[in-house]
Amino acid sequence: MAKIIPPSLFGQKHSNRDYSKADSWGKNQFNSSFPASLVAYMGEQGKNPVYICTNKSNEIVHSYIDTSELFGINPLSDDAYYNYEAEFYPYEQFYSATKKEKVDLVMINRTSELSVRGLEVKLTTLPDNTTKDLPDADYGSEIVVRSPTILFLACSICSCYKTDKEKGVLHGLLNTIGSEIKNWSEIRHVLPHYDAIRKAILSVSANLAKKQIPLIIQPIWKTDRKLKDFAEDCLDVFVWSNLSVIQMCLRETNTKEDISRNQRTIIWLYKMLWDYTQFGRFNYTDIVNDLAYNYKTDKAFAISGKLTNPMMACNELTKPRISKYEIKNIILGDGQKLLSPERRFDAFIVSHPELFEK
Repeated sequence: MAKIIPPSLFGQKHSNRDYSKADSWGKNQFNSSFPASLVAYMGEQGKNPVYICTNKSNEIVHSYIDTSELFGINPLSDDAYYNYEAEFYPYEQFYSATKKEKVDLVMINRTSELSVRGLEVKLTTLPDNTTKDLPDADYGSEIVVRSPTILFLACSICSCYKTDKEKGVLHGLLNTIGSEIKNWSEIRHVLPHYDAIRKAILSVSANLAKKQIPLIIQPIWKTDRKLKDFAEDCLDVFVWSNLSVIQMCLRETNTKEDISRNQRTIIWLYKMLWDYTQFGRFNYTDIVNDLAYNYKTDKAFAISGKLTNPMMACNELTKPRISKYEIKNIILGDGQKLLSPERRFDAFIVSHPELFEK
């Protein structure tokens, strides 16, 4: 008699989600747990995610990142614990807040009990509305970046400047702009300094080119041209380093009369780093709320597929490496039957039961 496999996801031996229960297959859970297993599956297949980084000139460069390096631990190891929607303790020394922010996925080493990696996860459709009528090579995915992602970005930079001497280096890179702005909450006081703030952030980025780390996991799932079915070559994974997220933010054509969301994000980042050099930590809640500049603060910014394409363009974007027929190797034990589709990806899976036929 064949062994009955309970509903599960590839590679996740230990997790704070119980995949035998329907609650663990809701849209908010599935959108981070499936990508984690996709990464594990790709690693097992010898297909490393595309790593989007920057060089000393702040130019986008591509490489591949080993899945064990990405997760800080072998994703198939018995020591790997997948902790979703969790605090990332190594960063809490750098900031204060009304409440500690949670990251999408924290990888924990079960033996050492250490949190070894904190990652944001963005499951995205390819193409988006801005690129659906273009050739495949020009396809792109929209990415929406949460405000806490900028917190984690700032903390990842602070972690590279921990000693007094290193903080002095960071302070020098930030120049004196922080002391020249008398009222950070007023657009008219900040906007004249934006170009200098942007230049300072790029100086920090160039200084850290050899120390960047992964921050965002961005799986793509590709549809056919009618947006009605999965493409045959359906899935792949891109990983954005902390420094490439800065470049993502700078792709927008900024206005000169006001502060855009993208500009605000760079200003937030600068203020967090500046306060860290002054006080040893920064107040995340106060910075985000006081420097709102007439926008809601639930998200930092969004970037369309037309703007992500130049940064992501490669063979893997045109022809993703994981077939739609391999989804059944990632979702195991008829787990797809526990999905309650509320987003396009899980709805597509539920509407294509033939993909799970033996």
